[in-house]
Amino acid sequence: MAQQLRRPVAMPCHNQQLVPPAAAGAAAAASPCPEPPQAGERPGQELAGGPAKPAAANGAVVGPAGDGAEGPQREKGPPQAEEGEPQEPSCPLGPQLKLLPMNDQIRELQTIIRDKTASRGDFMFSADRLIRLVVEEGLNQLPYKECTVTTPTGYKYEGVKFEKGNCGVSIMRSGEAMEQGLRDCCRSIRIGKILIQSDEETQRAKVYYAKFPPDIYRRKVLLMYPILSTGNTVIEAVKVLIEHGVQPNVIIVLSLFSTPHGATSIIQEFPDITILTTEVHPVAPTHFGQKYFGTD
Repeated sequence: MAQQLRRPVAMPCHNQQLVPPAAAGAAAAASPCPEPPQAGERPGQELAGGPAKPAAANGAVVGPAGDGAEGPQREKGPPQAEEGEPQEPSCPLGPQLKLLPMNDQIRELQTIIRDKTASRGDFMFSADRLIRLVVEEGLNQLPYKECTVTTPTGYKYEGVKFEKGNCGVSIMRSGEAMEQGLRDCCRSIRIGKILIQSDEETQRAKVYYAKFPPDIYRRKVLLMYPILSTGNTVIEAVKVLIEHGVQPNVIIVLSLFSTPHGATSIIQEFPDITILTTEVHPVAPTHFGQKYFGTD
């Protein structure tokens, strides 16, 4: 006779930890769906082995005698970045540097863009998605005002709308990859262009072309450039905008990747400017423009 199946009391939660049979009863009595571990905790610290032990500075579990489960205890010091992990700039940049909140979706897009084996189709698809996220967050930095609208049912809804007087400026050529993402979010926004190239003799950034809306000095500017490596190109572009009457405090640099040196150089030159990016890492994917436009 087939064994009778018993219906489970409750479905497990998505974040439920797996415990050994000896501790299953105790874990169930504590909570049918345990809370996710807090910052600094390690999953499974309060299983059959008893109460959790304090963690050492290097992440090892320290016993009564101070011994570490993963090796001897080291002196406390600043946490070391794992290989390949983003590193913070060496000097404080303050609120001028804004990073998108990291999640698995953004990390996957960054991984595909950095992968040299990724096809151009996958590269462009991932780049466009990441650009859209940066552009939408950039729009959140623009000023808005409250307004009231009437719904089809006659209900008065208290909402907001962006103030007029915004524009985009792309630094050619890689910055043009971000134009469509901006137009997808702001259908009628005006976009200017700047062409900056390095001089063959002096190796300094030189402005070859600049075209802006005639009243750009009265607008907030979203300056688009995907990769901030040295920061020299953006610095020269901001200087051109200043020559046209734009103040640095109304300029928001939209980028995908930045190096600590690039972000530091820009903010030291223009302390009132805002930089929005997804990652600050010593190694930037400088192949972005070539692969996006198929010239690699």
